[in-house]
Amino acid sequence: MTEIGRLRKNDTTEIVVQKTEYRGSVGIDVREYVTSERYTGWSKNGIRIPVEKWPDFKAIMDQVNPDEKAD
Repeated sequence: MTEIGRLRKNDTTEIVVQKTEYRGSVGIDVREYVTSERYTGWSKNGIRIPVEKWPDFKAIMDQVNPDEKAD
């Protein structure tokens, strides 16, 4: 596992990006990590992109315009 980066979502949650291997398959995990009085650890929220699909996923994400109004 190689941690790529973290982004604070709110007071108790960070979004963590990691390159991982699971059952012989390498992928990029984007998951939430929670730190609170009740619970500290990984939440069920997240996604895993197989490394061979990463260029396609990145191309989609590059199309995101945060200033554009949602429909």
